[in-house]
Amino acid sequence: MLNKLIEFSLKNRFLIIILTFILAVAGFISLSKLSIDAFPDTTPVQVQINTVAPSLNPLEIEQQISFPVELAISGLPKLKLVRSISKFGLSQVVVIFEDGTDIYFARQLVMERLQSIELPQNTPQPTLGPVATGLGEIFHYLIQSNTHNLTQITTAQNWIIKPQLRMVSGVAEVNTWGGFEKQYHVLIRPEFLVKYQLTFEEIFEALERNNRNIGGGIITPHEGEAFLVHGLGLVSSISEIENIVIKAIDGIPIYIRDVANIEIGHEIRRAAVTANGKGEQVLGLGFMLMGENSHIVTQRLKNKLKEAQKSLPSGMTVELVYDRTELVDAVLNTVKKNLFEGALLVIAILFIFLGNLRAGLIVALAIPISMLFAFNAMLYFGIAGSLMSLGALDFGLIVDSSVIMVENNVHCLSTQDQRSRLNIVRDASIEVRKPTMFGELIIMVVYLPILFLEGVEGKLFVPMALTVIFALAGSMILSLTLMPVLCSLFLQKKVKTKDPWLIRILKWLYRPILYLALRFRLLVIIGAVALLIFSGWVATRLGSEFIPRLEEGALVVNTVRLAGVSLEESVRYGTRIEKTLLNEFPNEIKNIWTRTGTPEVATDPMGLEVSDIFITLKSKKKWKRATSQEELVILLSRTLQGLPGMRSAFTQPIEMRVNEMIAGIRTDLGIKIFGDDFDVLVQLSEQVEDILKKTYGSAELVTEQLTGQPVLQIRIRPDDIARFGISRDDVLLAVECIGGRKIGEIREGQMRFALVTRLQKQYRQNPQAIKGILLRTVDGKQVLLEKVADVELVEGPTVISREWGRRRIVVSCNVRDRDVGSFVTEVKKRINKELKFPPGYSVDYGGQFENLERARLRLTIIVPIALILIFILLYTTYNSVRDAMIIFTGVPFATIGGVLALYLRGMPFTISAGVGFIALSGVAVLNGLVMVSSIRKLLEERNTLDNAITEAAESRLRAVLMTALVASFGFIPMALATSVGAEVQRPLATVVIGGIITATMLTLIVLPVLYSFFGKADNCEQKS
Repeated sequence: MLNKLIEFSLKNRFLIIILTFILAVAGFISLSKLSIDAFPDTTPVQVQINTVAPSLNPLEIEQQISFPVELAISGLPKLKLVRSISKFGLSQVVVIFEDGTDIYFARQLVMERLQSIELPQNTPQPTLGPVATGLGEIFHYLIQSNTHNLTQITTAQNWIIKPQLRMVSGVAEVNTWGGFEKQYHVLIRPEFLVKYQLTFEEIFEALERNNRNIGGGIITPHEGEAFLVHGLGLVSSISEIENIVIKAIDGIPIYIRDVANIEIGHEIRRAAVTANGKGEQVLGLGFMLMGENSHIVTQRLKNKLKEAQKSLPSGMTVELVYDRTELVDAVLNTVKKNLFEGALLVIAILFIFLGNLRAGLIVALAIPISMLFAFNAMLYFGIAGSLMSLGALDFGLIVDSSVIMVENNVHCLSTQDQRSRLNIVRDASIEVRKPTMFGELIIMVVYLPILFLEGVEGKLFVPMALTVIFALAGSMILSLTLMPVLCSLFLQKKVKTKDPWLIRILKWLYRPILYLALRFRLLVIIGAVALLIFSGWVATRLGSEFIPRLEEGALVVNTVRLAGVSLEESVRYGTRIEKTLLNEFPNEIKNIWTRTGTPEVATDPMGLEVSDIFITLKSKKKWKRATSQEELVILLSRTLQGLPGMRSAFTQPIEMRVNEMIAGIRTDLGIKIFGDDFDVLVQLSEQVEDILKKTYGSAELVTEQLTGQPVLQIRIRPDDIARFGISRDDVLLAVECIGGRKIGEIREGQMRFALVTRLQKQYRQNPQAIKGILLRTVDGKQVLLEKVADVELVEGPTVISREWGRRRIVVSCNVRDRDVGSFVTEVKKRINKELKFPPGYSVDYGGQFENLERARLRLTIIVPIALILIFILLYTTYNSVRDAMIIFTGVPFATIGGVLALYLRGMPFTISAGVGFIALSGVAVLNGLVMVSSIRKLLEERNTLDNAITEAAESRLRAVLMTALVASFGFIPMALATSVGAEVQRPLATVVIGGIITATMLTLIVLPVLYSFFGKADNCEQKS
């Protein structure tokens, strides 16, 4: 079949060229439509269920909302994990499904279950979070004004900017963080309720009855006419609210204004934003729909934001502070630079070794066409162009099959064959058709096991493996079709008697080395085995991490203060930190803003004591105090250490969101302790924290605050309310009005604002004022709240985290100056040795370490499978176990170079490096394949074993070196790159380059020695 394909291509040369041109055009179109992002999206399929109850404390949130929601969700198909957070005013339940579950199917299942939940009266129904992932938060902007207050700015964000941005295609949600959400407040005076013998319930009913529109159907006053009847009763101003009649006493109406003051207020604040040391501002966040192109959606948002700004009131401006396209462009520039430089190096090697400019150009043409073929396949299979999918491509591997095809054509056309050029090219192409195809197939087979990686590592590396396989498949097809056609059209018949000058020099150097190796065979084998053992020992000294930390060009500082801190104090402290960092690092920091608490849509639930400080960085060329992001983090950390009452941990925007969405943990390691009693959980967490402090490498240690939230508890005394003739509901309604009760809404054109009843400010300033709230007894007398209820300050939970229905506390930390793997191993040993958990309490480990453990376990399964597949292919080729084993020795000897390269560069073993070792095994086997094939061919021609080995080694020197050099040189730019996104590429490239060096040494020196020991010489003639 391969012969017919080559012959068909040569008979229809111009058809092949036209088809290739069509393929290229389709590739360019696919590239323009390809989804582009900085990194693959590793977040799981999850649904957030948010329920806002503005006045409830964490314990009531857990009991009244989180627990019933968890109970309703349990038992869903394909359910993987359920966890929840209960904070002041907010319940968030996160439901994680198995990978591959359709997100809209998952949301439908959740919505169906939520319909059956009965929540407390006046609690809003649960809502689902946006259809976005950890990479969805792509857009941050600040709305600023010197002439407008925060209420006006928030109103402009919610009713002018937000509706326009939500119209943008690909946007899942536009969120508001900080500011004051406008409300109409009815501030009740309890003493006047007593005076007019009114209850809170009567106020609520009056407001509800007098604030609505209603439909009256249709009337037909005349034949052929119909009028719609519309009753208008909505209030639209403060004066209209004041004039609502509650009831009449002896014909005298009692108005709302008689018992309450009406004013413009704001919702109970659960969040605030400060920026650039200038105090409070309003932050808008744009979220991208799952599966959209972040580069395109961000650009659409930028364009729409410019339009929306024209609609803002005079004096109000918008500043864009975080834009994902900057990161995407930086990463893509890194990828483009590395690919371009790698391609140039590969082409240079081809020109030098082939010694033929036209042949080099023909082979080089395989690079862009193979990539265009890959783009078509990526678009079809829904693979986004990213650092991982495009950044790990090596053009040296891609052109291997074309190199073999064109090199043999050059060789055959340089002989004294008198046939036509077309016939020579046909026979030359058919001669190497099997090695051509086998060379690409063996590398594709090596990459196949990567497709079986799961979880985060699967989402990171499967796109890379598929892209490489697509490019190799394209290259293989081109080598059997386009390459012979181009050789027949552009290569000339030109007899050459000499190799290129470089090859002659290399052969001159290689002959004595090969002679000495064959003379001292045992010594060579002992040395190779010793080197293998030494590399194995070095491998045990390497640390381990999941993947290198990707530099995003932005930082996030997670800060935690004491529980119970007010929002105003958090704002003051955030502004102070911003000013400090801007003064200390003016050349490094571009923008800095602080997010405290929970935004309008609870995509990132935090307490008032928790803040995230976002820092966007200037170009490294402008930096003066640091040379790398890691060094800058250390300096920033030292600056913040001097600030009292706060603990901080450093991360990055995408890294933080992805870690939090995967495990609910924002750091490298999170130790989760499960149990029921808060006091026991806190005690155990303190012991774990002590262990972490004493373990070398721990940094930015933070224990989740479970307790410490001051709670003013108002406990009704049943006997006293019975004596005064007061119902529990009367007391509870008064307590509810401290925080506010929503009664309805006020419309201002298209804008709508909540109508809320609250107590006058003097009744909610402090515990003593609350004790003085007046209640009406059954006989119309006044009684103080403290006469019927105990008002006391107690300590309650700050946040209640649950996983699979069990309460948990998390002790988290980052790891510095040490690999994560050895750090966690030591921590586990110490916890098992030093801690004893009471019955019903357990510990689990999460964070980046969790991913490392799973990936490492998976690699121990898939790597042997890859090696077995390689061996099966080798055996199929030669039908000889002995020859397959000799070639297969290239795999362990190639790992020598990979391990030593990692050690010399001070890199730990990562999953990225593990993928490098998998790729390396394919290249290592190819070199041995070239050498053994030549030896077997010479043996079939009745050569002696020694002559066959030396002649094959010398004649295949160019092929072996060229295969090795194009593969390794293609990775050199990746190994040396320091720009954004290069962190993941470096270990992979380092392993391949180091491994190819030792694999080439094996092929040229050790493999001939092994074949002289174990090779079969049945066809050899005896030396005379």
